[in-house]
Amino acid sequence: MIAEDDDISEMLIDLTVKKFSKEIIKATTGIEAVETCRQNPDIDLVLMDIRMPEMDGYKATRQIRKFNKDVVIIAQTAYGLTGYREKAIEAGCNDYISKPIKKEKLLGMIYNYFKE
Repeated sequence: MIAEDDDISEMLIDLTVKKFSKEIIKATTGIEAVETCRQNPDIDLVLMDIRMPEMDGYKATRQIRKFNKDVVIIAQTAYGLTGYREKAIEAGCNDYISKPIKKEKLLGMIYNYFKE
């Protein structure tokens, strides 16, 4: 799932992951991301934007972790300041990537979680 409220960022991420994804589900708010994960327990990857409307990515991740401990959640944000990575990991994210997202870095990160 791509949880992203910025159309251009969502489009770039979509182009990167569509090569190996069976299906890409999209959410534009934190609340929508949580509900989408709840309704689709087979989602195996969430690319979670940290700054989204209605509920930020940290809160959305904490909510998702209450009912799904296994999904890989990679936080993504344009605000790559010191402490953001740690805050994302504390919230329950598996990893963190800052924007602009470099295709090779994101693909390498995803590969590390889905080597099979």
